[in-house]
Amino acid sequence: MGSGKSYWGHIWAQQKGLTFYDLDTEIENSFELPVELIFEKHGEEKFREMERYHLRKFESNKNHLIACGGGTPCFFDNLEWMKKHGKVVYLKASPEYILKRVMAETEKRPLLKKVNPSELLFFIQQKLKEREPVYLRADYILDVETLSKDSLDLP
Repeated sequence: MGSGKSYWGHIWAQQKGLTFYDLDTEIENSFELPVELIFEKHGEEKFREMERYHLRKFESNKNHLIACGGGTPCFFDNLEWMKKHGKVVYLKASPEYILKRVMAETEKRPLLKKVNPSELLFFIQQKLKEREPVYLRADYILDVETLSKDSLDLP
């Protein structure tokens, strides 16, 4: 959530000559709706099922980089599947850094949409606390607060 997965994913894919995919965009194209309306109309459970389905569509295509949502590795067996079929990178960011990035776009982020602005930092802290044990199982961990285009060098 708000760590810059799409931004850094584009850059890294371009540097490595890979095709870039954003999992949320794939799901939006499938539903012909933005993520926030998918959550609203169909609920988080349906969204997570579609996330899992679309993730697995990449099984036979090896020359790509996928930016998944912050919740993707935390549901079903997604993390295990991702590690089996590629390398997983955790873009680590502090709650304060994430807050700065998402403040202007909470309406587009289903999990943040209903959070009172004064409670946003606490909500982000709680989500990270909940998800970080999963994130730390990634193959690589990059601190986005110190990351630069030149330092983005993974195998």
